[in-house]
Amino acid sequence: MTQPAAAPIVRPLTPQDAAAWRALWTDYLAFYETVLDETVKDATFARLLDPAEPAMNALVAEVDGRPVGLVHYIFHRHCWRVEDVCYLQDLFTAPEARGRGVARALIEAVYDRAGQAGSPQVYWMTQDFNHTARALYDKVARLTPFIKYQHP
Repeated sequence: MTQPAAAPIVRPLTPQDAAAWRALWTDYLAFYETVLDETVKDATFARLLDPAEPAMNALVAEVDGRPVGLVHYIFHRHCWRVEDVCYLQDLFTAPEARGRGVARALIEAVYDRAGQAGSPQVYWMTQDFNHTARALYDKVARLTPFIKYQHP
């Protein structure tokens, strides 16, 4: 008889996660056809762990003791609310761990942390072609009609 897959364990990012985080982060960036300089990766990892940067946060999801997913989320001021809101900036699950509830567990963990922080809203963006992720997002959040513009 086959053993059921272990449920993901979500926990805060630690300094010991550096190599696993870097591998997951690099794969995430590759999905979006992006390459970042190593100094940006180093700075991002340091900020995610720095107590002096309380707005920036990261969690990892482990399956069988190995990090297989990550989420970065940022609390920030909002002109339409008194409370800070939570921007779920990056979410990634390693391909071999997909379909095991990793992304959902990470999103729900961010919801929990936003609630604990008194933040009334969690929001994020994805590209329209990201159909696999959007199938999950349609179950755990509400699609809005906003379109993103950006200046270099």
